Amino acid sequence: MQSDICRAETGLDSLEALSAWNAMIAAFLAHGSSTPEHLSRVLDLCPDAALPHATKGLMCLLLGRREMTEAARSAYAAARTAAAQGHEPARARAMTDALGAWLDQQPSGAIFHLEGILALNPADTLALKLSHAIRFVMGDAPGMRRSVERALAAHDAGHPLAGYALGCHAFALEETGDYEAAECTGRLGLERAADDAWGLHAVAHVHDMLHRPADGIALLEANRAAWDHCNNFRFHVWWHKALLHLDRSEHDLVLALYDQKIRVEKTDDYRDIANASSLLMRLELEGVRCGGRWSELADLAEARLSDGCLVFADLHYMLALAGDGRPDAASELVRRMATRADGKTDAGRVIAHPGVAAASGLAAFGEGRYAVAFDQMSRARAHMRTIGGSHAQRDVFERMTVDAGIRAGRFDEVAAILAERTAQRAGRVDAFAASRMRAVAAAGGTSPLYAAQ
Repeated sequence: MQSDICRAETGLDSLEALSAWNAMIAAFLAHGSSTPEHLSRVLDLCPDAALPHATKGLMCLLLGRREMTEAARSAYAAARTAAAQGHEPARARAMTDALGAWLDQQPSGAIFHLEGILALNPADTLALKLSHAIRFVMGDAPGMRRSVERALAAHDAGHPLAGYALGCHAFALEETGDYEAAECTGRLGLERAADDAWGLHAVAHVHDMLHRPADGIALLEANRAAWDHCNNFRFHVWWHKALLHLDRSEHDLVLALYDQKIRVEKTDDYRDIANASSLLMRLELEGVRCGGRWSELADLAEARLSDGCLVFADLHYMLALAGDGRPDAASELVRRMATRADGKTDAGRVIAHPGVAAASGLAAFGEGRYAVAFDQMSRARAHMRTIGGSHAQRDVFERMTVDAGIRAGRFDEVAAILAERTAQRAGRVDAFAASRMRAVAAAGGTSPLYAAQ
């Protein structure tokens, strides 16, 4: 059997298909827009191979949209049929099993099978990135770090994809609070893979967490080649740049980035809606009125009320509904989430807690019921990691919790939250925390705040 650039067996029976497969892997690792094109070419050339079908299915599920679940099921059926022929490599069978587990609403099972591939061949960068991506969806930062660190020795300087593995390591280091190592690793990864947008954005995360907006802006501007080529992930990198400008209170520039870069394409991809809704909400919390920008997002959110693929997506749909003042749709989303909360699946457990409480709190915030919002969001707060995403993405919910508490007069509790948030940032006080600390101090809730400082 032919091996690919991951030094792993493929089950592909033509050199042309292998070339397209390798191009797909390189594009996928770089978040390149050409990934689907290369994968389609592989499937055209080798329609009876299990590995490309299973990979397609996993990529469909990563999109977090109801209609893509059906596409993933079709890919799973094709992969199962191919695997039943008995000549597929173990890697392909394990990838098929990973897809089946996720379709059964157990992404943790998908990780189990992907990590099994890596146990046999830690040089398999594709399996590494897929495991990394699913753990990201699940909010499992420690697991991301362990997974990558087990594979690093196999991704030495001679591995053609070593830079992308370092990019994954950089992100895992940042999400587990090892900021200095994350920055060094991310920059080293860029030296080995100049188009690694994921590794670049990991370093941008470091600058965001450590309140170094000027350094972060300079980094992104100096490395445009690393993310200009991307699929819609480029909108997310623009979002990071906007956050850094927001930390400098450059509100007009942030709105310009929103209109001209972040939301220039009015997609209904949940990741794009998350970028947009969370940025608008951050602006609103700073007193910047975003006007009709909300209605476009809220229309898309209403159309996705029954999706139920990811709690992370649902909560960002809720941001759009709250921002545009649609209490009926917000209540419907809370009801729908409550009906799907259970202890039987990974998704059901996250919906049950913290999902329903967080959604209820966001809906109450949108209606101006700040005491209820603070109570519900505080209840969810300790478990928000499980909705997935990054510290930076989930911080919008932390900011809303703080502002709900201030508006409800819960100053001592807010001071404690601000102290925890600042500790997570290695003691760095960003513009948001500084302004809210002043508000708490002015209101008289000073003792826990000063103790934390």
